[in-house]
Amino acid sequence: MTVLVVMGVAGCGKSSVADLLSARLGWSYMEGDSLHPDANIAKMESGQPLTDEDRWPWLEKVAAWIEGQHAAGHDGLITCSALKRSYRDVLNRRGEGMVFVYLAGERLTLEDRMRARVGHFMPPGLLASQLATLEEPQPDEPSIRVPIEQSLTEIVEQVMTELEHHHR
Repeated sequence: MTVLVVMGVAGCGKSSVADLLSARLGWSYMEGDSLHPDANIAKMESGQPLTDEDRWPWLEKVAAWIEGQHAAGHDGLITCSALKRSYRDVLNRRGEGMVFVYLAGERLTLEDRMRARVGHFMPPGLLASQLATLEEPQPDEPSIRVPIEQSLTEIVEQVMTELEHHHR
């Protein structure tokens, strides 16, 4: 069983990519933002970046969803910024059965995307704090790095191709 964690900073396209991957793979999908406590959402809406203290309870909920998928014997996808190695270590505490799909993008692309989206709680002003927090996945982490400067179709195709490589 495999769980994909579609990760990256705000505006990278986590939800859009996860929607398409879920449809393509037929795997269950959880929008990780829906697991945030109301206090976290209110904080982000007001333009305040989350602290590690704010994030730990949310990361535990994301990790619990991942564990539930494994326990049930199901593949799945979940979105989660997973910005730091320490956060990814919590999510991948099993040490197997997970691949981080890191959606990597240039700051200007991310800013443009954030300004263009409607109805999302994360204001563009928080992008700088997310980029400052980001620790890109390292070679010893189970991850696929995908540049977001390509189409959604190309992103999904790259993930599908690299997933086959991860399963060999």
